[in-house]
Amino acid sequence: MQEKTASTVLLNARRIVVKVGSSLVTDEGRGLDAQAIGQWCQQLAVLVKSGREVIMVSSGAIAEGMKRLGWATRPKAIHELQAAAAVGQMGLVQVYESQLRENGVGSAQVLLTHADLADRERYLNARSTLLTLLQLGVVPVINENDTVVNDEIKFGDNDTLGALVANLVDADVLVILTDQKGLYTADPRKDASARFVHEAHAGDPALEAMAGGAGSSIGKGGMITKILAAKRAAGSGASTVIAWGREPNALIRLTQGEAIGTLLVAQTGKTQARKQWIADHLQLRGAVTVDAGAAVKVRDEGKSLLPIGMTAVQGEFSRGDVIAIRDGDGTEVARGLSNYSSAEARLICRKPSSEFEKLLGYTGEAEMVHRTNLVLTA
Repeated sequence: MQEKTASTVLLNARRIVVKVGSSLVTDEGRGLDAQAIGQWCQQLAVLVKSGREVIMVSSGAIAEGMKRLGWATRPKAIHELQAAAAVGQMGLVQVYESQLRENGVGSAQVLLTHADLADRERYLNARSTLLTLLQLGVVPVINENDTVVNDEIKFGDNDTLGALVANLVDADVLVILTDQKGLYTADPRKDASARFVHEAHAGDPALEAMAGGAGSSIGKGGMITKILAAKRAAGSGASTVIAWGREPNALIRLTQGEAIGTLLVAQTGKTQARKQWIADHLQLRGAVTVDAGAAVKVRDEGKSLLPIGMTAVQGEFSRGDVIAIRDGDGTEVARGLSNYSSAEARLICRKPSSEFEKLLGYTGEAEMVHRTNLVLTA
């Protein structure tokens, strides 16, 4: 794999996920900072118009809700946190929508829970929606759906959500904008000898030892959550940049190759990481048998599996489950994520895509397993 450097990671990045924290979005809890959000949106618009695809993962709903409700300190009761999120989300999405629109770019609100990304069918649906929005030149603004979940409010953080989104859409880079310049060897507020870390390998255990606790009373995370998020993002081949959110034109300068903040380089290529994830970490739910022609196309020609090449369906599985692809002798040729349930697969087995709508009642993907969601095992 070609060595990644600070000058090339974002310079060559086409798909970028940007995460910004509560303390920045709400000016340390004083209310939504429309000026700061406007500056980020202006940069996002420049990137979109230059041909890049960008997603914004934004904290701030609970903090904005606290301000609107007149609460000086973050409550501990789950129902109060959920109420604050519901109130604050109204203002948060309104500011992003208006600022992006003023810069000539469309926006979309997407609320996710960890369950959406753990369930394979919902995962694929979320992925399809986000990729479609990116193709349309729209900037998805993502936040955790705090009004309906408990676990994120109690234990989670949007740094992790940013990493999960980066994995979801196969992003090239995750940019975490924070109230710190980046990562130091120790807390610079307490240790005068702390040195700035310009570049390191994502997942290096030494990084976790450097990171301290939560940085503010407004947000939920701290530098440790950013280090762990970078480690998670690296699992799908995305490098991470941790930078000061108020650095002028930071996003544009990063994509021009300027070294800003701390770069945590992913050591695994995107394709390799995705194939390893499918091959080693997901349980098989079923299988399909294919004819000789389909086996050759999948195994030797790098093609997707089309239903017309299938001869039989085994097991009971849902859309998004991992299934085996076997030849007529029962040998596993490959495995991958199914675009159809077992019941649907039986209906379209040996059928061309032109008949799918009549058989299923809707027009789905042409492939049973797309080649980007497939790994060879034979």
